[in-house]
Amino acid sequence: MNGKRKGMWLVGVGLLLCGALVADNFFDGVDVSSPAQPHLTPLASAETINKGRYLIQAGNCIACHTARGGAVMSGGRGIETPFGTVYSSNLTPDPATGIGLWNAQHFWRAMHHGRSRDERLLVPAFPYNHTTLITRDDTDAMFAWLMNQPAVGKAPTAHTLQWPVGTQAALAVWRSLYFQPGIFKPDGTRNAEWNRGAYLVQGLGHCAACHSPRNALGASGAVNDLSGGLMPVVNWTAPSLMDNAQTGLAETPLADIQTLLQTGKSGHHHTSGPMGEVVQYSTQFLQPADLQAMAVYLKSQARLTPDKQGPSNSMASRRLLPDVQTRGAALYDKHCAECHGEQGLGVAGAYSALAGHRAVLQTDTTNLVQTVLYGGYPPATAGNPRPFGMPPYILTLDDKDIAAVLTHLRTQWGNRAPEVTPLEVNRIRASQGK
Repeated sequence: MNGKRKGMWLVGVGLLLCGALVADNFFDGVDVSSPAQPHLTPLASAETINKGRYLIQAGNCIACHTARGGAVMSGGRGIETPFGTVYSSNLTPDPATGIGLWNAQHFWRAMHHGRSRDERLLVPAFPYNHTTLITRDDTDAMFAWLMNQPAVGKAPTAHTLQWPVGTQAALAVWRSLYFQPGIFKPDGTRNAEWNRGAYLVQGLGHCAACHSPRNALGASGAVNDLSGGLMPVVNWTAPSLMDNAQTGLAETPLADIQTLLQTGKSGHHHTSGPMGEVVQYSTQFLQPADLQAMAVYLKSQARLTPDKQGPSNSMASRRLLPDVQTRGAALYDKHCAECHGEQGLGVAGAYSALAGHRAVLQTDTTNLVQTVLYGGYPPATAGNPRPFGMPPYILTLDDKDIAAVLTHLRTQWGNRAPEVTPLEVNRIRASQGK
């Protein structure tokens, strides 16, 4: 954590601490009561259960609520935050450790209000600022599917959040600042397809949870804020989906956006890192009509902006040191050219072209460095069952090597982007504790 971020974090914790001390005095007076007569869901039909399964996949719930090697939806996956680790809960119908004693009202309250069955406030690592938009019919279907899964007795793992973060008083203060229960309101100026896409992106898909910046207290932007930002702890940058210069969404055909969401690959582009997981566990299972709706909505959000890789930021007016040029070219020939081609043109259907690739030209080089350090692995999907991956070079290349080879591919074949320095590489490597 750099000095600026650490300072913001300390200020944030201080505000929470003060708020928590005040809130301790009034929290007992806050009305956290539930309706006197909980809504009880009748025995669910097969159609409702299947709908619930589909919605659970659309929300990518399985990825967070399933620990590696664990039973599906039994919880225990650690979600690291700047304030400590949050462990996902057991959503199987086990009465002792899961949600076996819940009813549909309890589940809806968790999704809509961010409150558990016992009315305690849930930590916002669960994105209830997005799930609050999900309709009651949809949450009932999701609950029906969950209650028809095998019960797994697995006690929840206690969060390891720093005090006062995670206390009920602090959560009450945080929510007063950053959360308001709501409903999805269709835009009357848009058609049904656009509104369906908006509902999926803003609600179930909770795309802004990654694709919007977070402040010192961990709050993300609005549910429709897709302006991008660094994802804390995992240290990948989610590109702005509103800036065409970063993604090219405004110029990409709808069919290609849909294919990328469904298969993790479209042309020379593929998903990896956190987005690869989203495709693997969620979007590949969506119906074509929903993928099309999401593509329509996302494309409508992308704004045409001036190319940020123009001459003012290019290497055209700067000369690289001969050592950097020689080292970068030699490393590229040794490690990269066999797959990506001597001219950076890649191999259709297999390896990405590097010439003119937007991800290569980004000002923020975090994802490039991460990919070289830890490898690039597109998700295995039904539409791309045997993806071509890239091996990690964290044990092969040092910081100077990685800086040189990335500078090479950012300044060749018509690419014009600033050089990558060893200091940048070292910063990103250190952020992963390596």
